[in-house]
Amino acid sequence: MTEKNVEASQFVTFQLGEELFGVKVHRTREVLNLISITSVPQTPDYMLGVINLRGQVVPVIDMRCKLGMPTVEASRDTCIVVLEVMVEDEPVVVGAQADAVREVLEIREDQIEPAPKLGSRLKTEFIHGMGRVDD
Repeated sequence: MTEKNVEASQFVTFQLGEELFGVKVHRTREVLNLISITSVPQTPDYMLGVINLRGQVVPVIDMRCKLGMPTVEASRDTCIVVLEVMVEDEPVVVGAQADAVREVLEIREDQIEPAPKLGSRLKTEFIHGMGRVDD
């Protein structure tokens, strides 16, 4: 298969520590500066709470906690990536707190390798694969 026939997708990239993650552009609604998050009692550790986004209540997930990474203090680059994800075949809007958003990258399918088995260091059930990109 030639390079011209390989399908490519665009990914919004966000940073957690030294790691760079990406989510398909069509799943990304918007990126917000860190705003006040209202905590909700008796929710999982990774659930930071909810935000009011133009009248819609949106749950916000701590991506570091969800992926088994240590927590850090918020910085001026900390943001919320608002995503539309599918849960039981229904679209759900959710916010994902990230250390920073970087750029939109186009990655071809042949540049995506299966997610590695990393033991307990990083929970990989939420990772589709790892993309190889030029620095």
